[in-house]
Amino acid sequence: MIHGGYWRARYDLSLMTGLCEDLAGRRLAAWNLEYRRVGNGGGWPETFLDVAAGVDALADIDAPLDLSRVGAVGHSAGGHLALWAAARARLPAGAPGADPRVAPRAVVSQAGVADLRLAAVTAPSDEPTRALLGGRDDVYELASPRELVPLGAEQLVLHGELDDTVSIAISRSYAAAAGDECELRVLPNTGHFEHIDASSAAWRIAADWLGEQLR
Repeated sequence: MIHGGYWRARYDLSLMTGLCEDLAGRRLAAWNLEYRRVGNGGGWPETFLDVAAGVDALADIDAPLDLSRVGAVGHSAGGHLALWAAARARLPAGAPGADPRVAPRAVVSQAGVADLRLAAVTAPSDEPTRALLGGRDDVYELASPRELVPLGAEQLVLHGELDDTVSIAISRSYAAAAGDECELRVLPNTGHFEHIDASSAAWRIAADWLGEQLR
């Protein structure tokens, strides 16, 4: 589970606590990742290195986990990072996050910032996306999930039709590039934050799909 907040320091993993508790109630082990964010040492490549380390740490946990059945769920900026985590095997040797020890086989992007090139020129994601990358234009191929397709994982991309925090055009662009690996569902009468409400219909769609993929 990877939280959002446009990669900014003032948002943390507590945003995903309710969803983790719901997954545990469904008998799915939930691992709530934190990472350095813009304003507390994050950005390129630190944020990405933290997510990679957090996913790979599953291999060292003394618990009966089936690492062939790992899923990733991310909201907003976390949707970007969840898709990126699944794409790590596509990274060239030596790139930040390359050579994964654990690979998610199913990913849910909840209003994710999945196409960083488009996000960097689309309000209101433009400024935070450029801040994440430190204004660099030479790392999109390593940092943006759209540049790394096909991921080799099943993907559900959810986006609310009323979302005014992350443009739905970003999810549409990503899904078009991802092709058959990816299912895009546009949720009617849904904004940006319903995804992280464990009692919402948006979350039930995500959790039910994830459960089907991992079981």
